[in-house]
Amino acid sequence: MTLTLAESTPLLLQYREIKSHHRDAILLFRMGDFYEMFFEDAQVGARALNITLTSRGDGVPLAGVPVKAAADYIRQLVSQGHRVAICEQVEDPRKAKGIVRREVVETVTPGALLEEGWIAGGRNNWIVAVWQGGRVADGQETAAATHRHSATLPLCRTGLAAIDLTTGEFFLECVEADGLGEALGRLNPAELVLPSDFETGAEPDVLRTRRESWEFDTELAREELARRFALASLDGLGLGDADAPAIGAAGALLRYLSELKPGGLPHLARPVVRRSERFLWLDEMTRRNLELVEPLRHGVKGVTLIETLDRTVTPMGARLLRQWLLSPLRDPVEITRRLDAVERCVLASGDRTGTREALDGVRDLERLGGRAAAGRATPREMGALRDSFQRLPAVHAALAVLAAEPLRSPVNGQPSTLSSLVADLDPLDDLARELAAALCDRPPAVLAEGGVIREGYDAELDEARALRDGGKQYIAAMQQRERDRTGIPSLKVGYNKVFGYYIEITQSHKAKVPPDYERRQTLATAERFVTPELKAYEAKVLGAEERIAELESARFAEVRSRVGQAIGRIQRTARVLGALDVLVALAECAVTNRYVRPRVHDGFDLTLIQSRHPVIERMMPREQFMPNDIAFDPAARVQLVTGPNMAGKSTILRQIGLCVILAQIGSFIPADQADLGVVDRLFTRVGASDNLARGQSTFMVEMSETSAILHSATERSLVLLDEIGRGTSTYDGVAIAWAVSEHLHDVIGCKTMFATHYHELMQLPERLQHARNLNVAVRESGGKVVFLHRLEPGGTDRSYGIHVAELAGLPGSVVARAHTVLRTLEGDHRVVPGAPASPPDPGQLALFSAEAVPDPVMTDLRAIDLDALTPLEALNRLAELQKRAGGRA
Repeated sequence: MTLTLAESTPLLLQYREIKSHHRDAILLFRMGDFYEMFFEDAQVGARALNITLTSRGDGVPLAGVPVKAAADYIRQLVSQGHRVAICEQVEDPRKAKGIVRREVVETVTPGALLEEGWIAGGRNNWIVAVWQGGRVADGQETAAATHRHSATLPLCRTGLAAIDLTTGEFFLECVEADGLGEALGRLNPAELVLPSDFETGAEPDVLRTRRESWEFDTELAREELARRFALASLDGLGLGDADAPAIGAAGALLRYLSELKPGGLPHLARPVVRRSERFLWLDEMTRRNLELVEPLRHGVKGVTLIETLDRTVTPMGARLLRQWLLSPLRDPVEITRRLDAVERCVLASGDRTGTREALDGVRDLERLGGRAAAGRATPREMGALRDSFQRLPAVHAALAVLAAEPLRSPVNGQPSTLSSLVADLDPLDDLARELAAALCDRPPAVLAEGGVIREGYDAELDEARALRDGGKQYIAAMQQRERDRTGIPSLKVGYNKVFGYYIEITQSHKAKVPPDYERRQTLATAERFVTPELKAYEAKVLGAEERIAELESARFAEVRSRVGQAIGRIQRTARVLGALDVLVALAECAVTNRYVRPRVHDGFDLTLIQSRHPVIERMMPREQFMPNDIAFDPAARVQLVTGPNMAGKSTILRQIGLCVILAQIGSFIPADQADLGVVDRLFTRVGASDNLARGQSTFMVEMSETSAILHSATERSLVLLDEIGRGTSTYDGVAIAWAVSEHLHDVIGCKTMFATHYHELMQLPERLQHARNLNVAVRESGGKVVFLHRLEPGGTDRSYGIHVAELAGLPGSVVARAHTVLRTLEGDHRVVPGAPASPPDPGQLALFSAEAVPDPVMTDLRAIDLDALTPLEALNRLAELQKRAGGRA
């Protein structure tokens, strides 16, 4: 591109050179007290930030934001999906020869945030790299894949590497090709890093960064991981050949982040390998339908499971609870260890309260510690770390009391969860003492405000402050000494910004001026002088403020660095505090809401006695919620639930799913008694939705989700279905629902509850040995319907839809007419009297009866009097009927 004369100025040439390396980012170019944007960046930035777009004298578009307020403007740009490259002046303008040298010191993207307060404390901010490796090695297919007859699917593994820069968390995971959507939905990343040629359709609608395929090379990634974490090999991280796709993703992600943060990532923790087989599979459909962490209707408060459970008092606990809800466990031993810890906290009421009080006030150690390690923590944030560290001894003491009395003997020789937490909790006493000694009681928000370092911490700083603060006394003493020495009682020592310090003597005492006085200024009525002592003092005082700022900055940086070097210890302690917070919060929730401990095992059976919906019961008076019993076993593994609208079928389905999730995260559950065989995958399809953006109707979405269930469920899964097949004709819908039920019963053999209004499905238990009918009871009284919300054995043949329509407020005339039409249909199967205007399509079944149009052949056949026919007549009549039937065919 040819530059104009204006654009070829040294400043714009420097800008163009730096911008050429950051073409996909808005470049904030530091110029004094402002960050300036030029050309296209200025136009985009002005629109995004709603600021004035102006231009230089040479016509170059220009927009700028003050450096002091830049953080908020950057946050706005990033929240709109922009990348922002921050270009700083990296040399003192006063010492620069020519154009000040500038460099990009950081690039901020939605997934690469480090600023405090930009991300909600209760959730992670993941940036995820994805790479799809080759085919799975022989013998490595999972049991689920084998069960699903997945030879029709590509047997390849997809690797993910996820990093939360705000906390330093780093984990790797390999999933089957069809598991990518589940993994990304669970992580809900803010940004994706993908190979340039990678497309799956499973990626969420977030910022995508494309990288060259060679950056995902596994061998390069192994070297990068080993070098970064000072390892001889990756064996110590639990990574093997099967994890190659995840290793390749990690290498590309680390390389990308090193470009965004040239200063490094010293707070990045060692990667943790997530093994999918350890956790309950929850796809995006199930997470959405059960409203685990996000409401179905955006902006609605108080309807999610996490809002019901979250009694945590620390940000670490809130994030960990969210992670547990999205990744329940599958190992009964692991679950039992968590349940033991929760039960101990439930029983120890006083100790539980003491632990919560000790935890309350502990700030976000992970994020604050990470900012300290990155050299970005402010004095106020360091003060928050100090205050949090000082609470750790009380937390340690409370935890030790909880762990002192285990409920039962160690499982498989392992210490209890609470005992492990005691052993892992580092009180960080040395850091607490260091920060208490160095920082003032209430550090300011920014270092430039001064007064950060406590008096007595550094002798040189104390001396500079004394010089600054003792100036008035020194000047008063000098003034008295000079009066005594010169005999001039009106002599005074003063100061102004132009001439600095001076000694002023009136003209009437001019003859008494000592010879060592040096004239500085002549006034109409007086003369002003300086002395060597006064000049030396002036130099000290004028340099004191600058010296204080330099010393405070240096000492603060040293303290912050020492804390940052202990980031590994801080992160381990933060993880302990988060786990303790969640366990105590679950116990608090169990006590408050009358939850019971479930028995979790490896068997098939699932029994819930008087189970309740944890969210709904909290939103209504407790005595009004109707609990229900649910029991699955091999003899009754498929359960068909019929009943009227508004009877509570969907609520029952959801509460079963929520109870299973609660049990498998190690929580007590809302029931009187619970006995659960762990499930490997949970599918909940409740309610109707469409995906117009992808051209999918409600019925198409329903069928796609049902297909995913049938391809993914295993014998150990739990499937909860509501109204499959509603979006098509009656008999199409019945046929689909029937076939789906048979497949779940005969082929997969998993626990299934199917709520339906298709009363034809009540025949299924006659065909399926392990299927049972249930219904949600109602009572009719005085023409009114009373919903009992109680699950009972047996089916029902009425849906009471018109009654629900009346409750919804349909006009009375419409309701009355609907009743009339219903009675007509139930009696004659037609609303319009007489025969149909045109013959029915022989390929389409009649809506209510296969015999709605009488067949003449069948009519004649029924009319034959067999007793009056001779054998020959019978043969002739049969031949005639056969001929007629053949002609019709």
